Amino acid sequence: MTITVLVPHDEGFEALSEVEGVRPVRYGLDEALPPEAAEAEVLIPGAKAPRLAPLLRWMPRLRLIQLLSAGAEDWTGALPSGVLLSTCRGAHGGSTAEWVMAVLLSVCRDLDGFAAAQRRGHWIPGTTDTLQGKRAVVLGAGDVGGQLRRRLEPFDTRVRMVGLTARDDVHGVDELPTLLPESDIVVVLVPLTSRTHGMVDDAFLAAMPDHALLVNASRGGVVDTDALVAHLSAGRLRAALDVTDPEPLPDGHPLWTLPNVVVTPHIAGAVRDARRRSYAVAAAEIARYVQGELPENLVHGEY
Repeated sequence: MTITVLVPHDEGFEALSEVEGVRPVRYGLDEALPPEAAEAEVLIPGAKAPRLAPLLRWMPRLRLIQLLSAGAEDWTGALPSGVLLSTCRGAHGGSTAEWVMAVLLSVCRDLDGFAAAQRRGHWIPGTTDTLQGKRAVVLGAGDVGGQLRRRLEPFDTRVRMVGLTARDDVHGVDELPTLLPESDIVVVLVPLTSRTHGMVDDAFLAAMPDHALLVNASRGGVVDTDALVAHLSAGRLRAALDVTDPEPLPDGHPLWTLPNVVVTPHIAGAVRDARRRSYAVAAAEIARYVQGELPENLVHGEY
C-alpha cells in the first residue's frame, strides 16, 4: 500500500521519497492544492492552522497532520474529526537549549555591556557573574529540558527539573512554591495549553528571589506579560525572552527598552539545517504510520 503525503518544501519531498510506501506530493501555499490532495492521507503544514484549515475540506482521506514544530497549540482546536496530530518533538531541542545557554552566558558574563564599551572604544575591566554554583529550575522536563540539563550541569550549575507531573528525578509543578525562592535561574520550556497559559503570573514571579533571571523559550502566553513588566520595571528580576505575548512585540512596548531584559524574535530553533532535522523526525513518524503504528509524538488532548 502507498499513501500520499502533501509536502510544502523540496527538502521534505526528498526526505519522504526515501520512505517506503510513501508518495510525496509537493504543494504551494500560494497555489491551489494539487489534484492528489483528494487521495492524501497525510498533510505536513507549511503555514499556521488558520491559513490551511479551510483547505482541509478538499482532503477527504486525511488521517494525519504531521507538524514540523514541537508546539501543537495552533492545531489542537482545528483538527477535523478522526484526524491524528503528531509533533516534531526531538528536532529542535538541541538548538533551543543552545539559545538558552547563549543568553545565560551572555547575561552572566555581561557580554552586552562589554560590547557597548567596545563600540565606544573604552577598555573597562570588571567582575562578572558565573553559572558555577547557580541554582536553576527548568520548568518543562521534555526533550528541550533534557537537552538543557545536559548542557548546564558541566558548568557546575545545580539543576532541578520540574514537570507537569512528578516522576523519577523530576519535581511536580505543585512543588514550585518551595523551589522558586531557592532559584537563581528559572527556564520556562512547557507547551502552551489551557493548564499552562498564564502559569508564570505575579505570584510565580514574586516567589523568585531578587535579581533572579527568568528565561522563556516556550510560548509567550505562558507568561503574564504585565506582571513580568512590573517586576522588571521595579528592577527586582531579569529576563531573557525568545517569545512574547503579544508576538511580534509591537513598537513602543516596554520590553524593548527595559535595561534588564534580552529579547530575541522567536529564533531559538532557527538554525541552519533545522528544516532537515525536522523532516528527519517527520519522515520517521510517517514511516510508523505507514506500517500501521501510531506516531511516537502523537498529541493527546492539548499536548
